Amino acid sequence: MKSLVRKCVIGTAFVAATSVASAATFVNVLTGGTSGVYYPLGVTLSQIYGEVIADSKVQVQATKASAENLNLLQAGRGEIGFSLGDSVSDAWKGNADAGFAKPLDKLRAIASVYPNYIQIVALADANVKSLADLKGKRISVGAPRSGTELNARAILRAAGLSYNDFAKVEYLPFGESVELMKNRQIDVTLQSAGLGVAALRDLSAAVKVNFVPIPAEVVAKVGDPAYQAAKVPANTYEGQTADVDTVAINNLLVTHEKVSDEVAYQMTKSIFDNLERLGTSHSAARQIKLEKAAEGLPIPLHPGAEKFYREKGLIK
Repeated sequence: MKSLVRKCVIGTAFVAATSVASAATFVNVLTGGTSGVYYPLGVTLSQIYGEVIADSKVQVQATKASAENLNLLQAGRGEIGFSLGDSVSDAWKGNADAGFAKPLDKLRAIASVYPNYIQIVALADANVKSLADLKGKRISVGAPRSGTELNARAILRAAGLSYNDFAKVEYLPFGESVELMKNRQIDVTLQSAGLGVAALRDLSAAVKVNFVPIPAEVVAKVGDPAYQAAKVPANTYEGQTADVDTVAINNLLVTHEKVSDEVAYQMTKSIFDNLERLGTSHSAARQIKLEKAAEGLPIPLHPGAEKFYREKGLIK
């Protein structure tokens, strides 16, 4: 009899332990390459989520950024991820040319955060002063079908260029592109990232470079309202003494419909409760503004995020 009672107690304890384990909230934060902006921000977000979301198990995943993050979210293999706004729009529509064979209809928005700037940087001795001078050069356009690479296609097309106009095209993430630049294996890198991205700070400190302007008339020819004329302010990078005309595209934080309303609410609220902390992890986060967070979204808000914005009076 004692043996039976003991087995029952052990069995009950096992069931209880199993129930507790199954109640854990898993949050996988999808970022980008470790030399970009998404990754350090994702690390800080994961730390915040681990502190504020009860019974959470949080991890950070380095990815190829926008397109991969959106496909992973659609498949339920992440709870929140960074992506460029134009990639989110393409995913929602199912733009096959952008890498989305069918509409990713499970995606939901958490927030519009900070802008990416398309930054084209050439070795100083490559004599690239304009987009037209890119012809015949060796270039890296970002990881295949990443947000950066999709941006590269759009800008080059608007400037009357294609990949066939280059002597060599590499499809590499930021850090690897910079290493090739340092070794004189390519002439140009195009990177779509927040201002002050580590890879370009490293590059401009190591070798003499030239920042190639993207004129406003080229931006207009893209024909996508997500692409807005902007400037990289002078002295963002070493040796860059003047403003550089370029393009800005908003980044979004995206989740999916199966994430619970409460978790989505906490993920949204804790972003704006910790803006100073996020800004410390990367200067790009200092451009995140609560009043802009629910504007211009190409996909529906998650109900949990919508609840937060209603509480703040941003949605009536």
